[in-house]
Amino acid sequence: MRVVIAEDNALLREGLVLLLTSAGHEVAAVAGSGPEVLPALLGHRPDVAVLDVRMPPGFRDEGLRAALEARRRLPGLPVLVLSQYVEESYAAELLGGGASGVGYLLKDRVGRVDEFLDALERVAAGGTALDPEVVTELMTHRRDSPLDSLTPREREVLKLMAEGHDNTTIGRTLVITERSVSKHIGNVFLKLGLPPSDSGHRRVLAVLAYLRHR
Repeated sequence: MRVVIAEDNALLREGLVLLLTSAGHEVAAVAGSGPEVLPALLGHRPDVAVLDVRMPPGFRDEGLRAALEARRRLPGLPVLVLSQYVEESYAAELLGGGASGVGYLLKDRVGRVDEFLDALERVAAGGTALDPEVVTELMTHRRDSPLDSLTPREREVLKLMAEGHDNTTIGRTLVITERSVSKHIGNVFLKLGLPPSDSGHRRVLAVLAYLRHR
């Protein structure tokens, strides 16, 4: 898998390079500042990009802006964004254009090597990987939305779906059967008004539902 890394912290950047190459992936390019990111992505067209949200020169949202522009020019480009803190508006903006092949993780998650690599591979495959803390923050602050009609268990299932887990993992995490998981997911789809015709994309649409309702 070919990866472009955009991170201004040299220690973390080199750590990511070592981690990914050790896992058998190819690091096609690295960027240390905001202006370097978009040219690297457009020039190398990686299988997935790992980007810091805040980068020089402004340390505001340079990495995120580059990710959004790259996905506009290269539709479907998988992007995994890293952030020091939970920044709800950034997560919502990133996923607002479509949740296919996107991830938003806190940098602490990189230290959990297996979790990070699993998230990266899910994003590269077109899935979603949201940090559990990000999901919790997003769901906590939603009011007057279809989410209010979900039961506590259905919210737990939706939270794990948003993190990118499949039914088997959700069942194992919640200690329930896959049949129960499927039933809860069906209820989530029904309550969020996701029609059967969207069956192939309803998991993504369910994730977007709570990002779009404030």
